[in-house]
Amino acid sequence: MEKILILAGPTGVGKTKCSIELAKYFDGEIISGDSMQVYRGMSIGTAKVSEEEADGIVHELVDCYDFDEEYNVMIFQSEARKAIHSMTQRSKLPIIVGGTGLYLKSLYYDYEFHEEEIDEEFSAFLKERSNDEVYHMLLIVDPKACGTIHKNNRKRVERALMRAHLGQRKSDAEQQQQHKPIYDALVLGLTCDRDELYRRINLRVDKMIADGLEEEIRKLIEPHDESVWDLQSMQGIGYKEWKQYFLGNQTVDETAELIKKNSRQFAKRQYTWFNNQMHVEWFDIGDEDWHEKLFARVKEWLANKG
Repeated sequence: MEKILILAGPTGVGKTKCSIELAKYFDGEIISGDSMQVYRGMSIGTAKVSEEEADGIVHELVDCYDFDEEYNVMIFQSEARKAIHSMTQRSKLPIIVGGTGLYLKSLYYDYEFHEEEIDEEFSAFLKERSNDEVYHMLLIVDPKACGTIHKNNRKRVERALMRAHLGQRKSDAEQQQQHKPIYDALVLGLTCDRDELYRRINLRVDKMIADGLEEEIRKLIEPHDESVWDLQSMQGIGYKEWKQYFLGNQTVDETAELIKKNSRQFAKRQYTWFNNQMHVEWFDIGDEDWHEKLFARVKEWLANKG
Protein backbone atom coordinates (compact mmCIF):
# COMPACT_ATOMS: atom_id res chain seq x y z
CA MET A 1 0.00 0.00 0.00
CA GLU A 2 1.14 3.54 -0.72
CA LYS A 3 1.64 5.66 2.38
CA ILE A 4 -0.27 8.91 2.79
CA LEU A 5 -0.38 11.36 5.66
CA ILE A 6 -3.72 13.08 6.23
CA LEU A 7 -3.86 16.26 8.32
CA ALA A 8 -7.43 17.11 9.24
CA GLY A 9 -9.16 19.54 11.56
CA PRO A 10 -11.55 22.46 11.73
CA THR A 11 -11.18 25.71 9.87
CA GLY A 12 -8.72 28.14 11.45
CA VAL A 13 -6.83 25.67 13.64
CA GLY A 14 -3.49 26.01 11.84
CA LYS A 15 -3.33 23.09 9.41
CA THR A 16 -1.58 25.05 6.66
CA LYS A 17 1.48 26.04 8.72
CA CYS A 18 1.78 22.58 10.25
CA SER A 19 1.49 20.82 6.89
CA ILE A 20 4.29 22.90 5.37
CA GLU A 21 6.54 22.11 8.35
CA LEU A 22 5.74 18.41 7.92
CA ALA A 23 6.45 18.54 4.18
CA LYS A 24 9.82 20.20 4.74
CA TYR A 25 10.88 17.79 7.49
CA PHE A 26 9.68 14.56 5.86
CA ASP A 27 10.35 15.46 2.20
CA GLY A 28 6.71 15.64 1.28
CA GLU A 29 4.36 17.38 -1.11
CA ILE A 30 0.89 18.65 -0.28
CA ILE A 31 -2.49 17.85 -1.81
CA SER A 32 -5.31 20.20 -0.89
CA GLY A 33 -8.33 18.30 0.43
CA ASP A 34 -10.41 21.47 0.46
CA SER A 35 -13.42 21.77 -1.84
CA MET A 36 -12.92 25.52 -2.35
CA GLN A 37 -9.17 26.06 -2.80
CA VAL A 38 -9.36 24.46 -6.22
CA TYR A 39 -10.98 27.61 -7.67
CA ARG A 40 -8.91 30.36 -9.28
CA GLY A 41 -9.60 33.89 -8.11
CA MET A 42 -10.91 32.73 -4.74
CA SER A 43 -7.80 33.07 -2.62
CA ILE A 44 -8.63 35.35 0.29
CA GLY A 45 -11.93 33.77 1.29
CA THR A 46 -10.48 30.26 1.15
CA ALA A 47 -7.32 31.20 3.10
CA LYS A 48 -5.27 29.80 0.23
CA VAL A 49 -1.56 29.35 0.96
CA SER A 50 0.55 32.18 -0.44
CA GLU A 51 3.73 31.61 -2.45
CA GLU A 52 5.73 33.01 0.46
CA GLU A 53 4.04 30.68 2.97
CA ALA A 54 4.47 27.65 0.71
CA ASP A 55 8.23 28.33 0.67
CA GLY A 56 8.82 26.06 -2.30
CA ILE A 57 6.61 23.18 -1.14
CA VAL A 58 4.47 21.78 -3.97
CA HIS A 59 0.70 22.18 -3.46
CA GLU A 60 -1.54 20.14 -5.75
CA LEU A 61 -5.27 20.75 -6.45
CA VAL A 62 -5.01 24.48 -5.79
CA ASP A 63 -6.03 27.02 -8.48
CA CYS A 64 -7.05 24.33 -11.00
CA TYR A 65 -10.58 25.37 -12.00
CA ASP A 66 -12.42 28.58 -12.87
CA PHE A 67 -15.01 29.48 -10.29
CA ASP A 68 -17.91 28.81 -12.67
CA GLU A 69 -16.75 25.24 -13.43
CA GLU A 70 -18.15 22.21 -11.63
CA TYR A 71 -15.87 20.47 -9.14
CA ASN A 72 -16.97 17.56 -7.00
CA VAL A 73 -15.78 14.70 -4.83
CA MET A 74 -15.52 12.32 -7.81
CA ILE A 75 -13.16 14.68 -9.66
CA PHE A 76 -11.16 15.25 -6.47
CA GLN A 77 -10.78 11.54 -5.81
CA SER A 78 -9.50 10.85 -9.32
CA GLU A 79 -7.04 13.74 -9.42
CA ALA A 80 -5.80 13.27 -5.86
CA ARG A 81 -5.08 9.58 -6.45
CA LYS A 82 -3.05 10.43 -9.55
CA ALA A 83 -1.09 12.99 -7.53
CA ILE A 84 -0.46 10.48 -4.72
CA HIS A 85 0.88 7.92 -7.18
CA SER A 86 3.14 10.51 -8.82
CA MET A 87 4.52 11.63 -5.45
CA THR A 88 5.11 8.06 -4.32
CA GLN A 89 6.96 7.28 -7.56
CA ARG A 90 9.27 10.21 -6.84
CA SER A 91 9.78 9.12 -3.20
CA LYS A 92 7.85 12.10 -1.86
CA LEU A 93 5.46 11.74 1.09
CA PRO A 94 1.92 12.69 0.01
CA ILE A 95 0.37 14.95 2.66
CA ILE A 96 -3.36 15.56 2.23
CA VAL A 97 -4.57 18.63 4.09
CA GLY A 98 -8.12 19.84 4.51
CA GLY A 99 -11.35 20.16 6.34
CA THR A 100 -13.73 18.79 3.69
CA GLY A 101 -14.46 15.48 5.36
CA LEU A 102 -16.15 13.65 2.49
CA TYR A 103 -13.24 14.47 0.18
CA LEU A 104 -10.74 12.96 2.62
CA LYS A 105 -12.91 9.91 3.23
CA SER A 106 -13.47 9.26 -0.50
CA LEU A 107 -9.71 9.30 -1.01
CA TYR A 108 -8.73 7.09 1.93
CA TYR A 109 -11.39 4.42 1.37
CA ASP A 110 -12.42 2.46 -1.71
CA TYR A 111 -15.32 4.71 -2.63
CA GLU A 112 -16.60 3.92 -6.12
CA PHE A 113 -18.36 6.46 -8.30
CA HIS A 114 -20.18 4.74 -11.14
CA GLU A 115 -21.18 6.22 -14.46
CA GLU A 116 -24.83 7.15 -14.24
CA GLU A 117 -27.47 5.22 -16.13
CA ILE A 118 -29.86 7.51 -17.97
CA ASP A 119 -33.52 7.17 -18.90
CA GLU A 120 -33.73 9.59 -21.84
CA GLU A 121 -37.50 10.01 -21.55
CA PHE A 122 -37.30 10.85 -17.84
CA SER A 123 -34.37 13.17 -18.53
CA ALA A 124 -36.45 15.08 -21.10
CA PHE A 125 -39.29 15.30 -18.58
CA LEU A 126 -36.94 16.89 -16.02
CA LYS A 127 -35.59 19.41 -18.55
CA GLU A 128 -39.09 20.89 -18.85
CA ARG A 129 -39.35 21.55 -15.10
CA SER A 130 -38.10 24.55 -13.12
CA ASN A 131 -35.39 24.36 -10.45
CA ASP A 132 -38.02 24.60 -7.72
CA GLU A 133 -40.10 21.82 -9.27
CA VAL A 134 -37.26 19.32 -9.63
CA TYR A 135 -35.93 20.09 -6.15
CA HIS A 136 -39.40 19.53 -4.68
CA MET A 137 -39.51 16.17 -6.48
CA LEU A 138 -36.17 15.21 -4.93
CA LEU A 139 -37.38 16.30 -1.51
CA ILE A 140 -40.19 13.77 -1.82
CA VAL A 141 -38.18 10.77 -3.11
CA ASP A 142 -34.81 11.26 -1.36
CA PRO A 143 -34.93 13.94 1.37
CA LYS A 144 -31.48 12.93 2.67
CA ALA A 145 -29.92 13.87 -0.66
CA CYS A 146 -31.50 17.33 -0.40
CA GLY A 147 -29.43 17.96 2.70
CA THR A 148 -26.24 17.85 0.63
CA ILE A 149 -27.39 19.47 -2.62
CA HIS A 150 -28.18 23.16 -3.17
CA LYS A 151 -31.56 23.54 -4.84
CA ASN A 152 -30.10 25.59 -7.69
CA ASN A 153 -27.36 23.07 -8.46
CA ARG A 154 -29.40 21.73 -11.34
CA LYS A 155 -26.96 19.04 -12.47
CA ARG A 156 -26.70 17.40 -9.06
CA VAL A 157 -30.45 17.57 -8.42
CA GLU A 158 -31.17 15.91 -11.78
CA ARG A 159 -28.55 13.20 -11.15
CA ALA A 160 -30.07 12.41 -7.75
CA LEU A 161 -33.56 12.25 -9.27
CA MET A 162 -32.33 9.95 -12.03
CA ARG A 163 -30.83 7.61 -9.44
CA ALA A 164 -34.10 7.58 -7.52
CA HIS A 165 -36.06 7.01 -10.72
CA LEU A 166 -33.86 4.01 -11.56
CA GLY A 167 -34.38 2.52 -8.14
CA GLN A 168 -31.41 3.54 -6.01
CA ARG A 169 -31.28 6.61 -3.83
CA LYS A 170 -27.94 8.41 -3.45
CA SER A 171 -28.04 8.04 0.33
CA ASP A 172 -28.65 4.28 0.07
CA ALA A 173 -25.94 3.82 -2.55
CA GLU A 174 -23.35 5.38 -0.26
CA GLN A 175 -24.41 3.35 2.76
CA GLN A 176 -24.30 0.05 0.84
CA GLN A 177 -20.60 0.41 0.08
CA GLN A 178 -18.41 -1.41 2.61
CA HIS A 179 -15.51 0.99 2.72
CA LYS A 180 -11.99 -0.38 3.16
CA PRO A 181 -8.77 1.66 3.29
CA ILE A 182 -6.74 1.53 0.09
CA TYR A 183 -3.74 3.39 1.51
CA ASP A 184 -1.44 2.94 4.49
CA ALA A 185 -2.68 6.19 5.99
CA LEU A 186 -1.91 8.04 9.18
CA VAL A 187 -4.79 10.39 9.94
CA LEU A 188 -3.83 13.21 12.30
CA GLY A 189 -6.03 16.06 13.46
CA LEU A 190 -5.34 19.43 15.03
CA THR A 191 -7.70 20.67 17.71
CA CYS A 192 -7.83 23.28 20.44
CA ASP A 193 -10.03 24.73 23.14
CA ARG A 194 -13.34 25.96 21.72
CA ASP A 195 -12.88 29.56 22.90
CA GLU A 196 -9.41 29.65 21.37
CA LEU A 197 -10.69 28.21 18.09
CA TYR A 198 -13.47 30.78 17.93
CA ARG A 199 -10.96 33.55 18.65
CA ARG A 200 -8.78 32.29 15.79
CA ILE A 201 -11.77 32.11 13.45
CA ASN A 202 -12.82 35.68 14.29
CA LEU A 203 -9.30 37.01 13.73
CA ARG A 204 -9.03 35.08 10.48
CA VAL A 205 -12.24 36.64 9.14
CA ASP A 206 -11.11 40.12 10.19
CA LYS A 207 -7.86 39.56 8.28
CA MET A 208 -9.76 38.40 5.20
CA ILE A 209 -11.80 41.60 5.22
CA ALA A 210 -8.66 43.70 5.71
CA ASP A 211 -6.87 41.83 2.91
CA GLY A 212 -9.61 42.73 0.40
CA LEU A 213 -12.19 39.95 0.39
CA GLU A 214 -14.90 42.37 -0.73
CA GLU A 215 -12.89 43.37 -3.81
CA GLU A 216 -12.02 39.74 -4.58
CA ILE A 217 -15.71 38.87 -4.74
CA ARG A 218 -16.59 42.04 -6.67
CA LYS A 219 -14.15 41.01 -9.42
CA LEU A 220 -15.74 37.57 -9.59
CA ILE A 221 -19.36 38.69 -9.82
CA GLU A 222 -19.15 41.91 -11.89
CA PRO A 223 -19.17 40.23 -15.33
CA HIS A 224 -22.21 38.15 -14.35
CA ASP A 225 -25.88 38.62 -13.51
CA GLU A 226 -27.49 37.72 -10.19
CA SER A 227 -27.49 34.00 -11.04
CA VAL A 228 -23.76 34.01 -10.24
CA TRP A 229 -24.76 33.50 -6.60
CA ASP A 230 -26.22 30.10 -7.53
CA LEU A 231 -22.86 28.71 -8.64
CA GLN A 232 -21.49 25.85 -6.57
CA SER A 233 -18.33 27.81 -5.76
CA MET A 234 -20.37 30.69 -4.35
CA GLN A 235 -22.01 28.44 -1.74
CA GLY A 236 -18.77 28.35 0.25
CA ILE A 237 -18.48 30.10 3.61
CA GLY A 238 -16.80 33.46 3.10
CA TYR A 239 -18.56 33.97 -0.24
CA LYS A 240 -22.27 33.20 0.04
CA GLU A 241 -22.64 35.70 2.90
CA TRP A 242 -21.85 38.61 0.56
CA LYS A 243 -24.93 38.30 -1.64
CA GLN A 244 -27.10 40.58 0.49
CA TYR A 245 -24.24 43.06 0.81
CA PHE A 246 -23.93 43.41 -2.96
CA LEU A 247 -27.71 43.66 -3.25
CA GLY A 248 -27.55 46.63 -0.87
CA ASN A 249 -29.27 44.95 2.07
CA GLN A 250 -26.31 44.43 4.40
CA THR A 251 -23.21 46.27 5.67
CA VAL A 252 -19.62 45.00 5.57
CA ASP A 253 -19.66 44.60 9.36
CA GLU A 254 -22.89 42.58 9.23
CA THR A 255 -21.39 40.42 6.50
CA ALA A 256 -18.24 39.82 8.54
CA GLU A 257 -20.27 38.79 11.58
CA LEU A 258 -22.29 36.37 9.45
CA ILE A 259 -19.10 34.78 8.09
CA LYS A 260 -17.77 34.40 11.64
CA LYS A 261 -21.00 32.82 12.81
CA ASN A 262 -21.16 30.39 9.88
CA SER A 263 -17.47 29.52 10.28
CA ARG A 264 -17.93 28.70 13.96
CA GLN A 265 -20.94 26.51 13.20
CA PHE A 266 -19.02 24.77 10.42
CA ALA A 267 -16.12 24.05 12.76
CA LYS A 268 -18.51 22.32 15.17
CA ARG A 269 -19.91 20.21 12.34
CA GLN A 270 -16.37 19.30 11.21
CA TYR A 271 -15.50 17.92 14.64
CA THR A 272 -18.68 15.86 14.71
CA TRP A 273 -18.08 14.51 11.22
CA PHE A 274 -14.44 13.53 11.77
CA ASN A 275 -15.21 11.86 15.09
CA ASN A 276 -18.03 9.82 13.54
CA GLN A 277 -16.58 9.02 10.11
CA MET A 278 -12.81 8.59 10.44
CA HIS A 279 -10.33 7.37 13.02
CA VAL A 280 -8.37 10.54 13.78
CA GLU A 281 -5.46 10.89 16.22
CA TRP A 282 -6.00 14.35 17.69
CA PHE A 283 -3.28 16.76 18.84
CA ASP A 284 -4.30 19.76 20.96
CA ILE A 285 -2.32 22.82 19.88
CA GLY A 286 -2.83 24.19 23.39
CA ASP A 287 -0.46 21.54 24.76
CA GLU A 288 3.16 22.66 25.04
CA ASP A 289 4.58 19.52 23.47
CA TRP A 290 1.95 18.85 20.78
CA HIS A 291 4.37 19.68 17.96
CA GLU A 292 7.05 17.27 19.18
CA LYS A 293 4.50 14.51 19.79
CA LEU A 294 2.95 14.91 16.35
CA PHE A 295 6.31 14.74 14.57
CA ALA A 296 7.33 11.75 16.69
CA ARG A 297 4.13 9.96 15.70
CA VAL A 298 4.84 10.53 12.01
CA LYS A 299 8.41 9.23 12.43
CA GLU A 300 7.09 6.11 14.16
CA TRP A 301 4.57 5.49 11.39
CA LEU A 302 7.12 5.98 8.60
CA ALA A 303 9.51 3.58 10.33
CA ASN A 304 6.85 0.87 10.20
CA LYS A 305 7.29 -0.73 6.80
CA GLY A 306 4.09 -2.78 7.22
